[in-house]
Amino acid sequence: MLSRNISIILENLLKRYEQSQLPTHGQGMPTVVQTNILIRSMGPVSELDMEYSMDCYFRQYWRDKRLSFKGPIKSLSLSIKMLDKIWRPDTYFYNGKHSHIHTITVPNKLLRLDQNGGILYSMRLTIKATCPMELKNFPMDRQSCPLVIGSYGYTNQQLVYEWKNQDDAVSFVPGMTLNQFDLISMMYRNFTSRRREGDFSVLHVAFNLKRHTGYFLIQVYVPCILIVVLSWVSFWIHREATSDRVGLCVTAVLTLSTISLDSRTDLPKVKYATALDWFLLMSFLYCIATLLEFAGVHYFTKLGSGEIPKLEEQWEDICAANNPSPEYVAEVEVDQAASAEEDDGSDATDNYENDEVASESINSRNEICSCGQHDGLGLEDTMATGGFRKRAALIGPLFNDPSAYIYPKTSSHASTMERTTQTEPPVVSRMRQIWLCLKSDDNFRKQRERDAAAEKSGQGRGASYVNSVSLIDRVARIAFPMSFAFFNLLYWLAYGMYKKEFSWSSIKS
Repeated sequence: MLSRNISIILENLLKRYEQSQLPTHGQGMPTVVQTNILIRSMGPVSELDMEYSMDCYFRQYWRDKRLSFKGPIKSLSLSIKMLDKIWRPDTYFYNGKHSHIHTITVPNKLLRLDQNGGILYSMRLTIKATCPMELKNFPMDRQSCPLVIGSYGYTNQQLVYEWKNQDDAVSFVPGMTLNQFDLISMMYRNFTSRRREGDFSVLHVAFNLKRHTGYFLIQVYVPCILIVVLSWVSFWIHREATSDRVGLCVTAVLTLSTISLDSRTDLPKVKYATALDWFLLMSFLYCIATLLEFAGVHYFTKLGSGEIPKLEEQWEDICAANNPSPEYVAEVEVDQAASAEEDDGSDATDNYENDEVASESINSRNEICSCGQHDGLGLEDTMATGGFRKRAALIGPLFNDPSAYIYPKTSSHASTMERTTQTEPPVVSRMRQIWLCLKSDDNFRKQRERDAAAEKSGQGRGASYVNSVSLIDRVARIAFPMSFAFFNLLYWLAYGMYKKEFSWSSIKS
């Protein structure tokens, strides 16, 4: 009897019901629709598409006095087929994308009617809406994702939307969390949207989110810092190990390139640089600066430095080539006597000159010639032999310099007098030296060759030369870590301490 009475009541209510007319049609007042949302889950939030999704129960309340009734039952749960027979608001989401109603196993909708004509219309939705993002502070950014609800065809003169229970209009299922964000607050309001068709009543809710930075610290920041620190190992590598130092720096740059490309796959191609881009750029600059630092070390410390590798085998060959045997001396004397007999008609002056040339050649082979502090060094007479010419070429271009002069080894007394009476060269400032190095001045290069060779000759023949640490490397060992730590401190203070204040004027709806 009860079910038969309900069917009779519904048939009588719909007998004179006009579905196309609003409940307040002809009364001079708009129909009020109250709304609230219960969010079951939210996410993911996509920066690439600038959108977010959420699964929620979307509820709407309005009163239609044409459907009021009297009876022992205070409310009736109706079939969703009744929706096709009564008026319902044309609510839509202004910034919605690909939203849909769940239909498994049946359409997830609920319709309930009260005695006074109040109607509850609830449905389960998955809403995918746009979320305009400002990524300048990414990944330490805060985003506000809006949801805008309104009528598609009724103006505010006909239909008005309101939030039901202002303090609990938008709520979440207990225990709901987001993977990449923290929900720090929500804001909702009613306002009027002006369109070409007229003024429309609109509901606006904003979800204020704060991004988690733990993932980016593990995947991007810490690896980049370690790679930059690893590139500084080249400051402690011998400056003659060119391939090792260059290979280390190039590997660091390529690794940073891979990390940079991988971190940008989930980001849109925005026109500005994000905080992550600035950090990667800073890491790039430090790796490239490490490579350029080695280029400076190689250029400034090796240009005309006269550094010659002194291996024991090479010195033995040099000594053997410069210390002739007694047979060779006797052979030279016989050659001189024979030439003297053939040139009997020559005058005494020519014979004296030949003897002097021969004695000079013997002296040049007996001892390694040394040079003064500012004179050149050469072994041109000794290079006349084919076997020693190759060794001289291996030693360095310094010995093949035709402008160098050979001086016979003098006594210690004469060397002391010469050093005492020699005029000291003018002191060249460091900036002037750097300019001459950059200019590749040939005279300055040769002067450095002579100074370096004179310094080695003063150390003695048996002392092997050990390559010293460059001053540029010593400075870089301190300057690079200190400056990198300073810039990191400024970076984290600038972006980590910044907190975006949310307001309706700053939220793009």
